[in-house]
Amino acid sequence: MKQLATLFATVGIMCGHAAEQALAVEPVSIRVGSVAEFDAAVKQLRPGSELVLAAGEWRDAELRFDAQGTPEQPITLRAEVPGATILTGSSRLHIGGNHLVVSGLWFRDPVTSKGDVIEFRRDSKQLAHHCRLTECAISAAKTSAPDTTEAKWLSLYGSRHRVDHCYFAGKTSAGTTAVVWLGGEPEGDHLLEHNHFGERTRLGKNGGETIRIGDSKTSDRSARCTIADNLFEHCNGETEIISNKSCDNLYTRNTFLECEGTLTLRHGHRAVVDGNWFIGHGRKLTGGVRLIGEDHRVVNNYFGGLAGEEFRCAITFMNGIPETPANGYQQVRRAVVAFNTIADCRHPFMLGLADNSKATLPPADCLIAANVVYCPQSQLAEAPSDSSGVRCVGNVVQTKSLGIDLGDGIQALPFTMAAGADRLWRASSPLPAAAKLPSEVALPLVDIDGQPRAAHPQPGCDESVDALIRHSPPSHNTTGPSWWKD
Repeated sequence: MKQLATLFATVGIMCGHAAEQALAVEPVSIRVGSVAEFDAAVKQLRPGSELVLAAGEWRDAELRFDAQGTPEQPITLRAEVPGATILTGSSRLHIGGNHLVVSGLWFRDPVTSKGDVIEFRRDSKQLAHHCRLTECAISAAKTSAPDTTEAKWLSLYGSRHRVDHCYFAGKTSAGTTAVVWLGGEPEGDHLLEHNHFGERTRLGKNGGETIRIGDSKTSDRSARCTIADNLFEHCNGETEIISNKSCDNLYTRNTFLECEGTLTLRHGHRAVVDGNWFIGHGRKLTGGVRLIGEDHRVVNNYFGGLAGEEFRCAITFMNGIPETPANGYQQVRRAVVAFNTIADCRHPFMLGLADNSKATLPPADCLIAANVVYCPQSQLAEAPSDSSGVRCVGNVVQTKSLGIDLGDGIQALPFTMAAGADRLWRASSPLPAAAKLPSEVALPLVDIDGQPRAAHPQPGCDESVDALIRHSPPSHNTTGPSWWKD
């Protein structure tokens, strides 16, 4: 019996090896010119394969890219010529699988009557993970027919996706341009980097955000998304350019250029806003950061030429609602706003703005430290509510007036700033080191330019040192697809 068992085991092992060899199919490269050919080809894809969409117009094409790659051998769906595979009408793309890459596609003048343009899921039960969208574009021309359907252009489900070097511009219909959806497991951990988010005209109501991470129902979840090195240009859909509605997200090294709104920490906690450029050039309604919730950090940022007020000040602390519902306003608690530079802005600080009569909880246990404010024609701060929960330490200012008493943490020193050829304001001479700061202010290791900070750093976002500049404001040259031409 032992010999027979050994024989069966040996046969089983041999059959297993044969099965593995049968499955070890070589990667393939398949060029397709129709949806029918695409559907047939998807079934043949193995790790390392690529599926090439022929150049030309693909109208009303519903593509389901459902495949299983590996970390070492992702599966790629790409345009035959980057930017020359143009999907029009009600074309849609579902990315449903693992370790997939989509590259070089252009969705032009999309019609969203059938739903979102690109979804990182096959359906509600099969979400994507570890996928990448790169060198792609979704755009609508001003002359295109109006799209009255409320839908998103990009919906991220699942976990650990990367969206990079893409272009999104021209959306006029209701619905956020790009949304991160939470509610599944695992979820979040997405990276959106080096994208160009172009013009979005005023919608006139809610739903015109450029990016939303989460929603009120899932705002207590940790999304852990990173929004980095992107250009947001003329994103004017509504007050919220970005709507943070989840926890533990990072916003870093982005440019917000002449956008009529703010990066709004609408729901959730522990967001970090670090090393961004908010540039208004005096344009009406341009704003900076709006805070709601707990334990946020706004550090190392540049706010220049912003002309917004109330909800669109350079930095706005909102009031909270007692026992607030999920879609209401949580009290701002333990926020740290430090080492920022605010220059030539009409309304630098708003402390305790109430959205409605129920919002009666002013900011509490908050710290404003080591910031530089150079707004000679403006009042430093406005406080419609009790501002005693905001403590100031080591801030250096040149303003027309203080507006309210913020204690001895405000120093009116005789310094000047000037705008350079790049229209960014910088101190005309180095500022003295910041005062000794409380322990909750973690001293930054680098400034907004990526230059090392001194052991006793200067206030504001810019350290005056002779060192290599590693970060500059993202621009047309550093964001979006390499093939895109305006």
